[in-house]
Amino acid sequence: MKIISMIPARYSASRFPGKLMQNLAGKSVILRTYEATVATKLFSEVYVVTDSDIIYDEIVNNGGKAIMSLKEHESGSDRIAEAVANIDCDIVVNVQGDEPFTEGESLAKVLNVFRNDEKKEIDLASLMVEIKDWDEINNPNSVKVIVDQENFALYFSRSPIPYPRDKEVNARYFKHKGIYAFRKEALLEFTVLPMKFLEASEKIECIRYLEYGKRIKMVETEIEGVEIDTPEDLEKAKLLWK
Repeated sequence: MKIISMIPARYSASRFPGKLMQNLAGKSVILRTYEATVATKLFSEVYVVTDSDIIYDEIVNNGGKAIMSLKEHESGSDRIAEAVANIDCDIVVNVQGDEPFTEGESLAKVLNVFRNDEKKEIDLASLMVEIKDWDEINNPNSVKVIVDQENFALYFSRSPIPYPRDKEVNARYFKHKGIYAFRKEALLEFTVLPMKFLEASEKIECIRYLEYGKRIKMVETEIEGVEIDTPEDLEKAKLLWK
């Protein structure tokens, strides 16, 4: 089974423009993410896929591998699918460019989903981490996920799910970490499926898979790290790096 990693990287992020080129302990966020992904030693190849000359040069000039993609893509999955179409592989792992604390233990758990899926019933796998801070549960930048008894995703939302109508129910809340592992054919199919209203409303791309009946296996991890969505997140990351 040939496994590669693709890191989609746009320069003009809406909430924090240029965040991937911000300095994190002497290196850019995107370079930190690339190096962390390579360091897991789980992948045959690791590529940054970008529409930005700045990000492309940053990776290539530091000895990494980068692919230039079209400017206009609706999602990171679309950007990766364009790049991976002519690459020989079985599993494609999408690591977000703003995840400099990417680590091998959690990724290995995700990849084991496919190694144990002899009937190829799982289309993609992803990570979730339990959250208990009510501010984070209510934060729309934090995507929540609910699962069935076998940890297949039922729904993703920016709202608190489940809604805590009965405060005596000891509900657990899980944050979706933006790492996906796809079967290559499922990823390529994604790009030709039209966006439906649930995805359009929430602006969460993996909802598209659920709307079309695909199966997403969620894997729980206790390792959270910091996703850099805002300048405040960058300051948290700097402290954590120390």
